[in-house]
Amino acid sequence: MKRKTMRHRAWRTPFIVLVCGTLILLVSFGLRQHLGLYMGPISSELGWGRETFALAIAIQSLVWGISTPFCGVIADRYGPARVVAVGGVLYVAGLYLLSQTTTPLDATIGVGFFTGLALSMTGFPIVLSVVGRIAPPHKRSLYLGIASAGGSSGQVLLVPLGQWFVNDFGWAGAVLITVFIAALIVPLSSALAGGNKRADDNTVDQKFGQAMHQAGTHLGFKLLCAGYFVCGFQTMFFGAHFPAYLSDLGQPAWLGATALALIGGFNIIGCIIWGELGQRYPLKYLLAWLYFLRSIVMTVFILTPISPTSVILFASIMGLMWLGTVPLTAALVVRIFGTQYMATLVGITFFTHQIGSFLGIWLGGVFYDAFGNYDLIFWGGIILGFIATALHYPINDRPLNTQPSLATS
Repeated sequence: MKRKTMRHRAWRTPFIVLVCGTLILLVSFGLRQHLGLYMGPISSELGWGRETFALAIAIQSLVWGISTPFCGVIADRYGPARVVAVGGVLYVAGLYLLSQTTTPLDATIGVGFFTGLALSMTGFPIVLSVVGRIAPPHKRSLYLGIASAGGSSGQVLLVPLGQWFVNDFGWAGAVLITVFIAALIVPLSSALAGGNKRADDNTVDQKFGQAMHQAGTHLGFKLLCAGYFVCGFQTMFFGAHFPAYLSDLGQPAWLGATALALIGGFNIIGCIIWGELGQRYPLKYLLAWLYFLRSIVMTVFILTPISPTSVILFASIMGLMWLGTVPLTAALVVRIFGTQYMATLVGITFFTHQIGSFLGIWLGGVFYDAFGNYDLIFWGGIILGFIATALHYPINDRPLNTQPSLATS
């Protein structure tokens, strides 16, 4: 029996885990990012205000964020494979319900709750915790960057594919097709079995309560969470509203999907670059510079006349910084607290990210319905980016030295 178990585990090499984890993020995050394509068609066909579907997506972000730490606790204790598999099933259920929606309540349950829970089970904190544990310590930031690029790969592939489906089959038919894509998560999850074991370089055996107390009293962890709030506000506002924003300015429908795909495409490069830089330079300073550069690029874009050329240039540059926060934030958590409760602690930071996501998406709809444009919410994201820059400099990023005798007492 022992020999059989060893054979079953032998195929789960670090490379296989990295590939399957990256593919899971490709599907999970790619499907999430393409939902903005339905904002206009659903609102028009069903006679809803734009705030209605925006609220459903915003609730998704909130549910995603609230449930992620709890799913992280379960994954850390019982293993990530089961959690990810259940998440794949919920993703299928949520998208199917959306494809049949006729009322705002249907959309809210399908998109807001089912896919929100699914994302908490199949998203970055859980998958990256497995990748972070199997990665060699000297390449951990790079491995996290490669896996994070999976989310961008999904954006590159599934956003334009989704636009094609919408054009040919209508929004309901397009969503129904994505149900089958979401189902791929279930078999891929088997590669993550046993992924809750501590990394070889994490020799301290802490109790859960002690780890949570350390995080709760660590000022740097609080600042990191506050910065991640800004990341969620900026990126999810764009993901949900940018195609509609461009359409309002008279740009062609293809440009919105192209912009999101370009952001995702260049972010594949960006995640790997930021992950590699994380092996060489202090993580907190890289995060500060990333938020600063984001706000500068956003400022230049909004002050420049909008054209297909300016949108393509903006999306390409923005893509280089899009999800660079993900591997850097996860690596900084590991640097300070270790890998034992990585899914839980990264999940807590992600909760604040999703509060920002909820506000960015929902307020985008509120401000649009109130003023007929996105100008105020756009400038709000720029200001928050400069605030996030300042928040990262004082973070104490030294590893915590927990004595084994205290951890097990």
